[in-house]
Amino acid sequence: MSQLVRAYGDTTGDGMVQLSFTLPLPAGPRAEAAAADFARKMGLDPALVVHAKAAGERHTFFVVYGRSSVMVDLDEIVVVEREFPLLNPKEVNLEIRSRLGRRLVVVGATVGTDAHTVGLDAILNVKGFAGEKGLESYREIRVVNLGAQVAAEDLVRRAFDEGADAVLVSQVVTQRGAHLHHVREVAAALDAGWPAHRARPLLLVGGPRFDPAQAGELRADRVFVKGTTPHEVASYLVHALAGGGRQRKTS
Repeated sequence: MSQLVRAYGDTTGDGMVQLSFTLPLPAGPRAEAAAADFARKMGLDPALVVHAKAAGERHTFFVVYGRSSVMVDLDEIVVVEREFPLLNPKEVNLEIRSRLGRRLVVVGATVGTDAHTVGLDAILNVKGFAGEKGLESYREIRVVNLGAQVAAEDLVRRAFDEGADAVLVSQVVTQRGAHLHHVREVAAALDAGWPAHRARPLLLVGGPRFDPAQAGELRADRVFVKGTTPHEVASYLVHALAGGGRQRKTS
């Protein structure tokens, strides 16, 4: 039997949703009527404009509340499940030492015009994220954080010089698919600039607008989404070293 679910607003299965958007219209009755009509044509019925506020002279921001008839069949939902155990820092360090016999090297950056380093620093820096210390705190991991607005070719060149086992790319800016474009640039630079006699480093990607299912099309080994914590990334690195990810050389 299919598992059907519908949005919950006031009562179970009522389908009520809240939607926000901006229209290029000055605030006023005409703009509100247009917003209600816009929402109705999206399938909300009834569509109630519960908030309208001018966003400059020629734009208005709206919040609309209404009922959607859409139902989701959970049996049709496919997600990328985490296939590796979460390890604590002590376990990560022991695994790296026993499998590599040296420190694991991670080189990270945000690429292209992206100047946001919050996500990158949350994973790499000692201060970490959500109560967890970043990869710099792991005794058996050496981190090279290149910061923001790094060219793909420069990132790959530094990864080669540092003997990187993994390259971590964090992207926040998503306009016109910039995050996808820049990751593809890094993947292409790795393919073009990495010598055949050395194992290509893992390419790890993270940011709030990525989908884990995009790893293949981006030629990345793993895509991490919003809310990922440092020990999840560290645990994946151990998993990959153990053969659960792409096969790699250790020397």
